[in-house]
Amino acid sequence: MPSSVLDAIRLGIWDYEPEKVESNRFDPTGALPGSNEKLDILARRLANGLPLWHPEDRRSYDDTVKAEE
Repeated sequence: MPSSVLDAIRLGIWDYEPEKVESNRFDPTGALPGSNEKLDILARRLANGLPLWHPEDRRSYDDTVKAEE
């Protein structure tokens, strides 16, 4: 059983859906969308089998999130 989307792709499983992970089990990010920092965070989440998006992630330049506090 794959532990991440990347593992599923390596195994040829194209309809893989990861298990739900509560947002309190991983941290939000204040990184700007499209920035290298944000892409690195998304890549780490993917590799660790976490959802790409956290409800409190920064979504725009003007967005303020708890991650920045």
